[in-house]
Amino acid sequence: MTSRPKESDLYLPVKAFLEAQGYEVKAEVGAADVVACRVGEADPVIVELKTGFSLVLFHQAIARQSISDFVYIAVPRGPGRRFMKALKENRSLCRRLGIGLITVRLKDGHVEVHLDPAPYAPRQVKARKGRLLREFARREGDPNVGGSMRRGLVTAYRQDAMRIAAHLAQNGPSRGAAVARATGVETATRMMADDHYGWFERVERGIYGLTPNGVKALDAFARSRGGS
Repeated sequence: MTSRPKESDLYLPVKAFLEAQGYEVKAEVGAADVVACRVGEADPVIVELKTGFSLVLFHQAIARQSISDFVYIAVPRGPGRRFMKALKENRSLCRRLGIGLITVRLKDGHVEVHLDPAPYAPRQVKARKGRLLREFARREGDPNVGGSMRRGLVTAYRQDAMRIAAHLAQNGPSRGAAVARATGVETATRMMADDHYGWFERVERGIYGLTPNGVKALDAFARSRGGS
C-alpha cells in the first residue's frame, strides 16, 4: 500500500532544484515553507508546499506576495487526465494571481516549473463579449435566477421561439414571412425549420405549424407566469 505524500517530501527536491540555480535555500523561515536567496538579488524566492491544490494554498501564496514578487506554489505531480485537468485549471488561476507553479514527481524528485510569477494582463475576447452583450440586449426582462443550474434557462433564443409558438397557437399554421412580421423575430423561418426544441413542424412548403410539444411548452410557460 502506497503511503500518502507529505509536504516534507517536496522539500528536498525543491531545495536541490533551487540550489542548482545558485540559491541558498532554507526551510520554515517565518511563515514561509521555503525561502531561497541569491547574492545580488533583493527579493527572495518563496515556495509554499502542499500535497495538492487547495484554497488554503492559494491564500498562503497571496499572503507571501506582501514579502516578495517571486512566490511559487509546489505540489506533487499526479498521474492521469484528472491531474492534468487540475494542473491546467490551476495554472490559469496562478497566472491571474501572479503566482508561479511547480510540480514535483516524487518517485525520482524531478521538478518542473510550469509558470513563473508575472503581472497578469487579462486578454479580453471581443467575440465573447459581443455574444454576451447581444444576448443581454435581446433577452426580455430577467426570467432566470442567478446561480441556477444551466438546464432550463430562458435565453433570448427561447423567448423568440416562444413568441413564434404563441403566434402559431393563435393563428394556426402560417408562412414563415408572416410569422416574422407578426412577432418581430426576423429569423422565424429558420428557427421553425431548425426546430431546436421540437415545437414546430412543416405542414407544407414554407408553412409551419405547432407540434404537441409546442403546445405543452406554451402551457408550461403560462403556468410559470401564474396563468391558468
